Amino acid sequence: MTAIDDSPVRDPDALRADMVRALRDQDAITSEPVAAAFTAVPRHRFAPEAPLSLVYDLHRTVPVKKDEHGLDISVMSAAHLQAVMLEQADVKPGMNVLEIGSGGYNAALIQELVGGEGAVTTVDIDRDIVDRARRCLDDAGYDQVKTVLADGETGVPDGAPYDRIIVTAAAWDIPPSWIKGLDEKGRLVVPLTVRGTTRSIAFDRDGEGLASHSYRLARFVPMQGEGTAKERKAMLRDGVAVQTDDERVPFNTKALNHALDTPRREFWSGAAYDLPDELELYLTLRLSSPARLHASMDIVDSGLVEASALLGVPALVSEDSIAYRTRRENEDTGGFESGVVAHGPQAEALADEYLKLLRLWAQDHRRRGAAVIRFLPGPAPSALPETSVLKRHGVVAVSWH
Repeated sequence: MTAIDDSPVRDPDALRADMVRALRDQDAITSEPVAAAFTAVPRHRFAPEAPLSLVYDLHRTVPVKKDEHGLDISVMSAAHLQAVMLEQADVKPGMNVLEIGSGGYNAALIQELVGGEGAVTTVDIDRDIVDRARRCLDDAGYDQVKTVLADGETGVPDGAPYDRIIVTAAAWDIPPSWIKGLDEKGRLVVPLTVRGTTRSIAFDRDGEGLASHSYRLARFVPMQGEGTAKERKAMLRDGVAVQTDDERVPFNTKALNHALDTPRREFWSGAAYDLPDELELYLTLRLSSPARLHASMDIVDSGLVEASALLGVPALVSEDSIAYRTRRENEDTGGFESGVVAHGPQAEALADEYLKLLRLWAQDHRRRGAAVIRFLPGPAPSALPETSVLKRHGVVAVSWH
């Protein structure tokens, strides 16, 4: 159900109509203006080298440029995620919008939303990407969109203030230029990475800072230039890695790898497991020494690490031990029960902290939209909120209700 089947028909107009219907069915598109924009813009014109089956797949990205190692550094984002972010942005006719991270297609969607009286500027640090976006926009008839070559970290002050700023690469921080470039009633939609976990967050101006009640699961290629994240990553063995951007977290690679060779211990919370994206955000921000544990399919198939680590799972680490989330079927907790797998001499202590958070989340915060996310620019205040993460340009503070 995540792909559009184009085997019976390869007419891009028909595929686009199918895509829009599927995006509506999955609640990615919830408004008529966004539906009209997706219907109007010929997505395939922005990826002429790609097969239609890929271009019109709801959940797959389209590669645009790779680095010397063959890793994607620029992609056309999945249609589902683009729709979600545009719904978060709530772009109105006549608005002035800045897009940070060019590809062309998303800028064309925004141009449809702002109409002839509005303005769209799209900026990228990569000359190849800007030139490609310009060609595709002109080819599809969106010559009104302005393309700019610059580091997105600095924004485009010449066109400010903007009613909306939409960032289409994973950002580790929110630079002052983005807040300064927003209108007083403006909105910033950004895939913000906090402790290795990324969410598309719709921030509104809140005094000198930003506040949000809208956050959605998102995966993006990372920002380049000055906004590049400085994450630490350690390979414990082939197919197993841990990563974090928290300098306080100990990474004793040899000891953590040895811990995986010790018997696994399972601990069960008696608490319901569901809404994994909400739970993941809560755990990432509340664990005292957080990292993300990644494991390959071969490692999971061997039984060494649980399948929860395939896309990265919040882990609690010490110098010589590691604990992470798992689940099992349990009708008494509504279908599934949260649990913890732990390895190493501190397994029980780590599991105890982890279990307390699993129970607290299930008891008090088990619903969508329970978090309020704020960004406080400038130096950290003397009294930090309970759940806060220091960034270069400010503090991310999160509370749950």
